[in-house]
Amino acid sequence: MDAGKDRRTAPPQAPGQAASSAIPDEVARFAALAGQWWDEDGPFRPLHRINPARLTFIRDRLCDHFGGDPHTTASLRGLDILDIGCGGGLLCEPLARLGARVSGIDAAAESVAAATEHSARSGLSIEYRAATPETLAESGRVFDAVISMEVIEHVEDVDAFLAASGSLVRPGGVLLLSTLNRTLKSLAQAKIGAEYLLGWVPPGTHDWRRFVRPSELARGLRCAGLSLTVLRGLSYAPAEGDWRLTDDVSVNYLAMAVKAGVVAAS
Repeated sequence: MDAGKDRRTAPPQAPGQAASSAIPDEVARFAALAGQWWDEDGPFRPLHRINPARLTFIRDRLCDHFGGDPHTTASLRGLDILDIGCGGGLLCEPLARLGARVSGIDAAAESVAAATEHSARSGLSIEYRAATPETLAESGRVFDAVISMEVIEHVEDVDAFLAASGSLVRPGGVLLLSTLNRTLKSLAQAKIGAEYLLGWVPPGTHDWRRFVRPSELARGLRCAGLSLTVLRGLSYAPAEGDWRLTDDVSVNYLAMAVKAGVVAAS
């Protein structure tokens, strides 16, 4: 959503229907691009480029928390993982290849269809569903790990989204997130630079006002019953042309939060 537009609220919910923090305009925009999720040179090119770094973060944090070995090909075996805002399955598929039982949900049914088709062609068993965390939470399901990458800067109510996402984490489990910090540096790089100067993402992809400061994230997580334990930056290395995990959280960052309870080894 362009920074110049007013915030749009989700339409009223029908009686008995869970409220949703999804923004209709945002869902529609990603739905219109659903056929291009796996085009590495298309509109989701930046996600393909950052995937290795964020997968490393996810794998290493889960192995450290649940006692897995990050050096094995099935390092996440035995873990139930949910990817919120899964899109076309760019994270679900590599997580499944690492041995996890993976589920993915997305508010855009078109993205879910694209993910389902691609995973079938890849021979992977992944459960996909068109849903929001609020609607899935009504089922009572819980997971060892819930992942939501590059999503919370696109929702209407961050705290409500974190509460719903946190309710899907079993006691002792973890919530892994990535988002953009709301700083002048991120305005220059992630909004103006990435959208209008470099053309990495289509103009209007982000609304800088929706970027989330780590302090705001930590507060929302505490209210959702989780404790923020890890923060890492995700920075572009122009000389190498790739993205790396760093200590600089001023623009892109990843976070891990833990829900109180007994941790079961994988």
